[in-house]
Amino acid sequence: MVAPSLRARVRAGMIEEIKAVARRHLATDGANLSLRAVARDLGMVSSAIYRYFPSRDDLLTALILEAYAALGEAVESADAAADPTDLRGRWLAACRAARTWALAHPAEYALLYGSPVPGYAAPDDTVAPAQRPPTTLVGILRDGVASGRLAPPAEDLPEPLRADVAELVALLGMDVPPALLARGMAGWTQLFGLISFELFGRINRALPHRDEYFDHQIGLMADLVGLP
Repeated sequence: MVAPSLRARVRAGMIEEIKAVARRHLATDGANLSLRAVARDLGMVSSAIYRYFPSRDDLLTALILEAYAALGEAVESADAAADPTDLRGRWLAACRAARTWALAHPAEYALLYGSPVPGYAAPDDTVAPAQRPPTTLVGILRDGVASGRLAPPAEDLPEPLRADVAELVALLGMDVPPALLARGMAGWTQLFGLISFELFGRINRALPHRDEYFDHQIGLMADLVGLP
């Protein structure tokens, strides 16, 4: 392998420094990033930052991709560390890992799941990284069905939902009965609803024992899915 040139290493280091400063701005100013403010903190003229990120949206996309990758890694690692035969344990571990990451990185979580940034449209290359947490949860369901430890619900989905979910099954490339996938999606939306309500202060006064509340809720979702 050819070692990166000095210029390439300097450029890569500068990009990382820009992103680090931008993350600090996320924590204080929210997602309405200003390239001019980031450049000022770096001691650069504002035009110089455009050599690294042509626009604010390019910088936002870089931060979003990194955040999705970090969240996906946290969830996947928690699932991989659990007993593969313990479906409920894997589900709970994955859900707890998502919450732990979000509480440790509130600004990045808000960038992913908070209010949309005015004028910003996420490009297609953010779609696959965003799917990593729900794909992990669906993988638990797939493994349960394949092993015979998880029986799919007998209910029929109404049209046109049945067609929508069948399309998702094909998109994910996982052999999961549509009715079971629909329940898994309910668990996924409940998970990120729980995290968002906690992180954005919606339940903090009403429910001070938030660890216990979270565990209770994800347990209910595991029951809904049918995890033994």
